[in-house]
Amino acid sequence: MTRGAFHALVDADDRVLSGDARFAELNDRAAGCSGAGLALATVGALVRIARGLRVPVARTLTIGDEHVDGDWHVRAVPGEDHTVALAATLVRERPIASPAPGAVVAVEPPVGAAWTWEVDAGLRVVRVGAEALGREGLDPVAIIGHPLTSLFVLEARDDGAMPLLEAVSTVRDFAGQVARLRANGVRIALAASVRRDAAGAFAGFVGGVFTVVPDVGETRLTGEFNTRLHRVLRTPLGEIIARAESIRAADAGPVDAHYIDYAADIASAGRHLLGLVDDLVNMEAIERADFSTVRDRIDMAEVAREAAGLLAARAASREVTIAPLAGESSALATGEYRRALQIVVNLLGNAVTYSPAGSIVRMRLKRRDGQIRLLVADQGRGIPVHEQQRIFDKFARGDDSEPGGSGLGLYIARRLAQAMDGSLTVESEPGEGATFRLDLPPAAL
Repeated sequence: MTRGAFHALVDADDRVLSGDARFAELNDRAAGCSGAGLALATVGALVRIARGLRVPVARTLTIGDEHVDGDWHVRAVPGEDHTVALAATLVRERPIASPAPGAVVAVEPPVGAAWTWEVDAGLRVVRVGAEALGREGLDPVAIIGHPLTSLFVLEARDDGAMPLLEAVSTVRDFAGQVARLRANGVRIALAASVRRDAAGAFAGFVGGVFTVVPDVGETRLTGEFNTRLHRVLRTPLGEIIARAESIRAADAGPVDAHYIDYAADIASAGRHLLGLVDDLVNMEAIERADFSTVRDRIDMAEVAREAAGLLAARAASREVTIAPLAGESSALATGEYRRALQIVVNLLGNAVTYSPAGSIVRMRLKRRDGQIRLLVADQGRGIPVHEQQRIFDKFARGDDSEPGGSGLGLYIARRLAQAMDGSLTVESEPGEGATFRLDLPPAAL
């Protein structure tokens, strides 16, 4: 594998001010040039995140290079004048699957979709509707250029078939593919039209996301209360967040700095309210007498790494570092992936919230006492002994002086752990941080 690196500098309007030969080669191949707009879509998304957060941000991004896709570790450092310096190192290369020759013929997305998406012939995401980014909490850097499975978790029908996979093999339009959004676990239905290149070869899909699909047996879960919450609150809150984020990104043109700060406050408040809606819905779910979770083989190392990726931007904005996962490189447990991810995102989110600037949040995965154990440790102020059970109660909060939070997160997380035959506990001393311990049963051999 050929190793490589590049450096570049872009201005406040994402125009390329300078770049070395390697960067110019990649950017030119994507139809860009020096003095013009940055043409590498995934890099551009990272630039805007770093500029918006005003802190350095680093991610592993996929950048196409002739006949290979390269995984690049890219670091974006914002300057005082809104410029952003880029430094990248090539991690690995892999062949591009089924490149489609010729120009791509335009195709309209399915009618009536809530939002749209597009993939190329290799089923890599090339576009996601802007209206979905704020509404669903999607991170374009983690999606654009990555496989479709980075956006959706596909579900098979009762007979084991998947409409999307059948459509790939037969090169036909499809509808009725049930899936979940990987970012938040929301259940949806997908449909898409085939896109072809000028020579008539398969060049991907132009698809749409449709109404939430209830789980089998969950009709009572999404009764009148939940239906009204989702219909009355989720959509308008998503629109508010999306519009506030567009102002922060200066998509609406030159905006006074004060209004950018106001937009950031609006987006933050919107996410808080959206989180409260989700917490109330989850609380209703777990308190049902017939609530249960799926018993699958899940890799807790993968769960931990995905949770860290989802919270990287929030941690960077608070000047907190989430350290790479330590311990076991892979540990198979029995549980439900999205529920385990929900627990770990909650634990990491709390750790970031209650950690001081400049501190580190650490995760460690190990096998102890016949269990798969994930530890999440912060360097915050700690939790007094007499509070360590109360924080798992409904509507209890560890520190009421911190803004936001419904007091339901840890209550829901512990109930979910117990539903998977596991446990969630905490060890802490005041002034020495807190360590939360999630135990799940190991997967059968």
